[in-house]
Amino acid sequence: MKRSYLLLIPAIIFASCGGGTKDPAAELASLKKQRGEIEIKIKALEAGSKDTAGGRVTAVSVMEVQPTVFNAFIEVQSQINGDEVVNATARTMGTVNRVLVQVGQQVRQGQVLATLDAAIAQQQINAMEPQIELAKALYEKQQKLWEQNIGTEVQLMSAKTQYENLVKQKAVAQAGKDLYNVISPISGTVDMVSLKVGDQSAMGFIRVVNTNKLKAEANLGENYIGKVKVGDPATLIFTDTKDSIKTKVSFVSKAVDPLSRSFLVQIKLDNTSKLHPNMSCILKIANYSNPKALVVPVSVIQKTAEGEMVYVANGTTARLKMIATGRNANGQVEVLNGLEPGDKVIIAGYQDLDEGEAINIQ
Repeated sequence: MKRSYLLLIPAIIFASCGGGTKDPAAELASLKKQRGEIEIKIKALEAGSKDTAGGRVTAVSVMEVQPTVFNAFIEVQSQINGDEVVNATARTMGTVNRVLVQVGQQVRQGQVLATLDAAIAQQQINAMEPQIELAKALYEKQQKLWEQNIGTEVQLMSAKTQYENLVKQKAVAQAGKDLYNVISPISGTVDMVSLKVGDQSAMGFIRVVNTNKLKAEANLGENYIGKVKVGDPATLIFTDTKDSIKTKVSFVSKAVDPLSRSFLVQIKLDNTSKLHPNMSCILKIANYSNPKALVVPVSVIQKTAEGEMVYVANGTTARLKMIATGRNANGQVEVLNGLEPGDKVIIAGYQDLDEGEAINIQ
């Protein structure tokens, strides 16, 4: 913009010296001399200033805007999680006496991962064995007598009921003993073992992750509600491994967390040896695309009280154009109106330009 040089005229101060007054004629001559010197300096500054209207030509660089594909992205930090992650725990209180797995081991659904001390439960089961054997023998004997028409039906039914009840009691006791086993609810990989021999069962767990079902999860701020939908193209960027995966959004939560003011976005992933639970990555969601957009660099847009503007080259003259902008991504801004295809937007040297100023395109 144009800079103005202000001429500061010194105030005339009349000071008395020894009670006398300065000669007016001499003082006038002195002031005229000072004014002449100041005018000479002003002309010298104007002659050397690039802001004078006297033939200034500013060197600039331009870019010709043409319709192009413009994609806008939402970028957020994400993490890879297992779609099935289970903390296997004991189903009763007791002391751990065996841990049967280690981190990284593959396990199947229903497999015993650790056991608790079940000596008392086993003793109860062992104590029932002789009773069951006796009841079985009495029932079989009574059945043979009945076949020989000896005894009553009531005696037979009583012996049978006694035997079956004891068998059921043993089954219940066995089921109670099974509660002392830590069982894997799913098939997968042991991810963490926090149980140790001698621990109480409530002190830890064994985590199992199904690595065949992985997902990327991220939380987006509530300002993005309605701007992301299932099926939007997405890219996962793994900066540590310098790898990326192109995929699509699988799930968008409809509810905003009241504490974080964010909502959950998930992307289901195929099983691959490259991915592991708890890996971090950058999630880029392409939530907008314009195949025929006019775009300019963010840096060339100047904000004024009237709105946003850019300078364009009209031959050898700079012209100001007011514009309306849309989305921005990767340092580029979509121009909704104010520019036409073929306009040459000034992208360098525009900082001090004025409307109508002469330019030299480099």
